[in-house]
Amino acid sequence: MKRIRSRDDGALGALAVRGIIAVNCDAALLQDCISRCIVHNRKAQAASCEPIATDRAKPNEVPRTVGLCILANISRRFEMAVIRSGLNVNSPEYRENVAAYAAHVETLDKATAASLAGGGERARDIHLSRGKMLVRDRISYLIDPGTAFLEVGQLAAHELYDDVVPSAGIVTGVGIISGRACMIMANDATVKGGTYYPITIKKQVRAQTIARENGLPCVYLVDSGGAFLPMQEGIFPDEDQFGKIFRSIAEMSAMGLQQIAAVMGSCTAGGAYIPAMCDETVIVSETGTIFLGGPQLVKAATGEVVDAQSLGGADVHTRLSGVADHFAKDDMHAIALVREIVARTGTSNIGAPPLQPKPPLYDPSELPGVINANPKNPIKPLEILTRLLDGSDFTPYRERYGPTIICGTGAIGGYPVGVLINDGVLFRESSQKAANFIEICTQSDIPLLFLHNISGFMVGKEYEIGGIAKDGAKLVNAVSCSRVPKFSVIVGGSYGAGNFAMCGRPFGPRLMGMWPNARASVMGGEQAATVLTLVREEQLAKKGLKMSEAEIEEFKKPIRADYDRQGRPVHMASQLWIDAVLEPSRTRDWLILGLALAHRSPKQTSNFGVFRM
Repeated sequence: MKRIRSRDDGALGALAVRGIIAVNCDAALLQDCISRCIVHNRKAQAASCEPIATDRAKPNEVPRTVGLCILANISRRFEMAVIRSGLNVNSPEYRENVAAYAAHVETLDKATAASLAGGGERARDIHLSRGKMLVRDRISYLIDPGTAFLEVGQLAAHELYDDVVPSAGIVTGVGIISGRACMIMANDATVKGGTYYPITIKKQVRAQTIARENGLPCVYLVDSGGAFLPMQEGIFPDEDQFGKIFRSIAEMSAMGLQQIAAVMGSCTAGGAYIPAMCDETVIVSETGTIFLGGPQLVKAATGEVVDAQSLGGADVHTRLSGVADHFAKDDMHAIALVREIVARTGTSNIGAPPLQPKPPLYDPSELPGVINANPKNPIKPLEILTRLLDGSDFTPYRERYGPTIICGTGAIGGYPVGVLINDGVLFRESSQKAANFIEICTQSDIPLLFLHNISGFMVGKEYEIGGIAKDGAKLVNAVSCSRVPKFSVIVGGSYGAGNFAMCGRPFGPRLMGMWPNARASVMGGEQAATVLTLVREEQLAKKGLKMSEAEIEEFKKPIRADYDRQGRPVHMASQLWIDAVLEPSRTRDWLILGLALAHRSPKQTSNFGVFRM
């Protein structure tokens, strides 16, 4: 028998023993302990509470009754079950799945290579001849040796414009600088001189959003010719366009998040406000320039002839104007100065995980064999979880209710997480269950992980009468209003309202990724083609006309093709509808980095809206 003396029921929750426990505490608190243990521990077989003594009251105090609580056969408060895999890695089906997956990866590899190449060999040679470092080399030297760089939006702008704009002309991501996690935004001057296309602005605003949510300092490595003028309509006037970058710098500085700029090349027109608005700015001699109007504009406007360095170089801005704070001899000197500025705080914003990290029992590299070669066949969700979760441990929530969505708790890299993964279409029961689970995780401040493989909500007369729209709305409400960190990965399909219910992009996941085999769209291509064909047939019928089978097929073909192209991962990433296309075997590492950032991020209060009952 083990005796605990405590007024805190957390002591009971922290205890992990087998056998009988006797606890001395308030009688009322004891009853609460019993109910909690019964709820959270299905192996509790007996419980009783008997008052056995009364404390001697102090002056002006009410005597406290002490109770004896006996709980038998308790394993632990939160019982985790190890998920056992049934995957046969030697089966023909497994080999077929792996082979089919390889075709998806080939497409991804080609897109990734194009993004990493930047502006091409000639542009790189010109850039290097000016004594400047390439953008990815700058980042490599900026972050601490041996640490990871969590890149965001690597495939942005891939095949998006008639022009080739690899990675949208800017590299963004989270890296460790002098022991602190920072959001790094670095222009790539080999791509159209580092000018801003509409997607470039979208990418930088996205990076700033991630920094704000996770409480990260920002480092801007500036080397840009400013706005890409032929596309000014998509760059200048709206609320989430160029001005949002400057507004975010001011707001994050006001939040106490360092804003640091290193001007390593051109910084022209509106872009000049980036270093001017940062807390501290470094500028590189001979290559760095800051001016609202460049030499050409000055000549056109005033007739004055002036060279770039005399107008806005490092000497001017560190000695005369005070626009910049630190004079750097070259790129490496600028990087060293930025590292020193970040190091001044002396505190790390990355903490150890609250639980002891454990690898999964099953190898994540086996995940491609879990993905069916035929996308019409379901992916077994538990086979995914066995290869993502620490120790393959998972505590299911309402395991027998609403089984088309699996909910439960586990850990990834030592960070607790509430998991929602689809195992079929969403019904009323599964929607209610998922909404409830989100509320519980939110109440306990547990981050949420949504693993999409969903065709949508169940449709039909029976389900509409039963209120499927109302119950689906409960789930969307819960996803919308929960303010715990949320992460989304599309592992299979993600269609229509199912995407919303599983925390698609509009619902604020901290990070969102997609596997190379996955697809997402408002509905499947075949369904969309059929719906639009029916609409077309109704229109023709009013005119007394009818489509032939051949005409129907010809009408459907481009619709299917568009939906297929637009729903593929590389296209989704090029539009920045997701942050990354993830290899399944690397998904766990990507999630660990995201959870580590979120663990020390500013806490937010969750207030749920009205749930229609």
